[in-house]
Amino acid sequence: MRILVTNDDGIESEGLRVLAGAMTAHGDVVVVAPDSEYSGAGAAIGPLHLMDPQVHQVSFDGIADAWAVSGAPALCVMFARLGAFGPVDVVVSGINPGANVGRSVYHSGTVGAVLTGRNGGIPGLAVSQTVEGFGVEGQGWEEAIANQRWHAAAEVASTVLSGLLGDEHDSPWAVNLNVPNLDVADMKGWRFTDVGTLPPRSITSASLVPHPDNAEAFKVTMQWGDAVDMPADVDTGAVMDDYVSVTFLSRLVALPAKADSKLAACLDGLF
Repeated sequence: MRILVTNDDGIESEGLRVLAGAMTAHGDVVVVAPDSEYSGAGAAIGPLHLMDPQVHQVSFDGIADAWAVSGAPALCVMFARLGAFGPVDVVVSGINPGANVGRSVYHSGTVGAVLTGRNGGIPGLAVSQTVEGFGVEGQGWEEAIANQRWHAAAEVASTVLSGLLGDEHDSPWAVNLNVPNLDVADMKGWRFTDVGTLPPRSITSASLVPHPDNAEAFKVTMQWGDAVDMPADVDTGAVMDDYVSVTFLSRLVALPAKADSKLAACLDGLF
């Protein structure tokens, strides 16, 4: 078993280091992660014809094979599935500080790495952990994540991966795991969940403000709403109620279309 460990917070992330260490219990680990932060990158790989991405081997605690890529996590996984770093059997992405639940799943680079692997036939597990105050209460980010219980999230991730590898699956899986920022003994348990419609806390509005240093430019200021309550059977509600949330993500599939729709009539008129 050869496990690719990546993230969207960059090669220097503490969550990445702890997760990679936990994955060594399951096989050989290769770390391939962005050389800087790519949070919110989703499954984007970037314009390859303009980027000229570069790869550097790096020193990484306890892992002999580690690489930094000047590109998004999905690009790291794409290079890996094409053989740049040797064979890969499973992708594990994280540990992301901040839950990736609800509509944030669309934009998460942590989840995007796993979706990219699954698209290439490689199963994957995305691992995220809640942050106290959601990281939007006015404190600096380093202060917000100072008390992350990385090892608890890594222990849960290791247990989940053991189960996934022991099960039989009809096709490569993409699992989104969200863990409360608690010691394992203090978590209430776990749930299989659906994807919620909202994250734990949403940006409610955005406005343009004149830039102080450029009269022709504007800054965008965003306002956060209150925390939301969601049902316990969706990812947002479960993890905010101190349960581990396990969500199997589907592939992007087409929905049935109506042959007698206005759209069909318009296209028939064109052709």
